[in-house]
Amino acid sequence: MNDSGPELVHSGKVRDLYEVDDRHLVMVASDRISAYDVVFGQEIPDKGRILTAMTVFWDELLSGIAPTHLVSSDIDRFPPGARREQWRGRALLVRRARMLPIECIVRGYLTGSAWAEYSSSGTVHGTPLPEGLVESERFPRPVFTPSTKAEEGHDVNIGFDEAAELVGPDLAQEARRISLAAYETAARHAAGRGVIIADTKFELGVVDGRLVLADELLTPDSSRFWPVEGWARGTTPPSLDKQPLRDEVSRSGWDRSPPAPALSPATVEATRERYVTAYERITGRMFSDWPGEEKEQA
Repeated sequence: MNDSGPELVHSGKVRDLYEVDDRHLVMVASDRISAYDVVFGQEIPDKGRILTAMTVFWDELLSGIAPTHLVSSDIDRFPPGARREQWRGRALLVRRARMLPIECIVRGYLTGSAWAEYSSSGTVHGTPLPEGLVESERFPRPVFTPSTKAEEGHDVNIGFDEAAELVGPDLAQEARRISLAAYETAARHAAGRGVIIADTKFELGVVDGRLVLADELLTPDSSRFWPVEGWARGTTPPSLDKQPLRDEVSRSGWDRSPPAPALSPATVEATRERYVTAYERITGRMFSDWPGEEKEQA
């Protein structure tokens, strides 16, 4: 950290990382939105605050399954020089982690890229599945389906054996255990609130020799959320996440290469509304109570 406060060390598609010291970072969630690994020119108002609020909620709920890298979401506990008013409600003080080079995806339902693969080859991440499954089918038990983390281009779905080759068998097995347990706990909670978590993506890293949950947790950016009342086998359920945005830009004929097409004001507002609804329905909390711009303007 320099004299003016935490220094920007990485700017991702959605999050910016600032260095505090050799053990801590500040992770700031922006309002940027991406699809198919391309960032759009328009932002979604309050999106960063919603992602941060949801991550904090899940951090509390999943604390008995595995530690996380979260230190504090209270901006007033951040180190000197933190941009308190700019970051309020959208920043987390976290421990540095040595991140695994895989995305830890857990699927409870046959949808998305898994459905596309099954439709063409009868497999999911290369593993054969029974014939006759339909879109949005619930798996008998959640499945761990990792992918690579691509520096450029798109992530690639891989099998467990390939993940073990990348991170080692012990870390791969522990990552699978933590991811499945976290998903199952979260899915039970969400179901009780009328929301299906169809799938989600976890990121894990090592802190002080122990594997921890890191980055965002079970947000509308990293998960598919379906209202329970909208789900049926063989259909594409309505979503409380960014899937409708993906669908809209895909229908436009976009080839998923930069630059991304412009989002209409209606799409921006509808996306914000879905994210707020997901947060409030799953957590039972009002988003207006979360720190940041909306509360200050009320």
